[in-house]
Amino acid sequence: MSQHPPDRGAADDVARKDEIGSSRPGRAQSKLRIWLLAARPKTLPAALSPVLVGTSLAWADGLFSPAPAMAATVGALLLQILSNFANDYFDYANGADTSERLGPTRALAAGLLSAKEIRVGTAVTAALAVLVGAYLALVGGWPIVVIGVASLLAAVLYTGGPFPYGYHGLGDLFVFVFFGLAAVCGTYFVQAETISAPVLLASVPVGLLITAILVVNNLRDIETDAKAGKRTLAVLIGTRYTRLQFIALLALAYLSAPALWLLFGHGPTVLLPLVSLPLAVRRAASMYTSRGKEFNPVLAATAQLSLQFSLLLSLGILL
Repeated sequence: MSQHPPDRGAADDVARKDEIGSSRPGRAQSKLRIWLLAARPKTLPAALSPVLVGTSLAWADGLFSPAPAMAATVGALLLQILSNFANDYFDYANGADTSERLGPTRALAAGLLSAKEIRVGTAVTAALAVLVGAYLALVGGWPIVVIGVASLLAAVLYTGGPFPYGYHGLGDLFVFVFFGLAAVCGTYFVQAETISAPVLLASVPVGLLITAILVVNNLRDIETDAKAGKRTLAVLIGTRYTRLQFIALLALAYLSAPALWLLFGHGPTVLLPLVSLPLAVRRAASMYTSRGKEFNPVLAATAQLSLQFSLLLSLGILL
């Protein structure tokens, strides 16, 4: 593992905030806060969006099943947290997390958790995800086994393994596939035991908008990633085309709602996501006006936009 000096400033800040003498309850509360920091709760809406859309489609088709829907929700959250823990560990090990990092504090790089603790947390989260996946596999059969195993591997291998695909410009594609197509279609399948063209189309804008979150992240880190040898798509295509990529992702996502209405007989209520279009325009503009750490609130706002779009699309499908 590469050795980098931990961000002791961040560690000291947390220590000061959590200092409650030497009592066990105080230490427990402090450790819980640190694990919550490592889980990156602001990224979790990306896990909920596809489950919302897939479940609303199942409900609209009269095929809603509460237990598989709940399991799909828990499984999606666990996979997102697993990915966050694994990224925390492997980015530090690969030298991508340094004192020059512009993003939110990483628990390992800041010295808040040890490498062993992160590995244990990753293993426990993976085990819980496998348990949930086992139930979903019993419900959905071998297609869910394939999706589940692939999703689990994708969560870890984004920054880990012999060929971390996030370091070779493939992160955007994998996020679109697994957070969009696989997650929406998988959620629908465990309830309906089938997939249709409208379901596949509905998964597209979800995947596009979640990919847009990654694009903001990679644009913010484009210089530090390039120094660390992390060849994200943003590093490969440069700042100008990364901004254009973000705009294209948003534009295609908002064109998908009219396509559902015109091509597959959904009512005009599926156009509800267009209500959030002004917010999308603001997000696009902020990609040109933000610099450095200013991208952090843009990242959070893009995650919120993704969830808002999915909520509106789900409501439109149900209506």
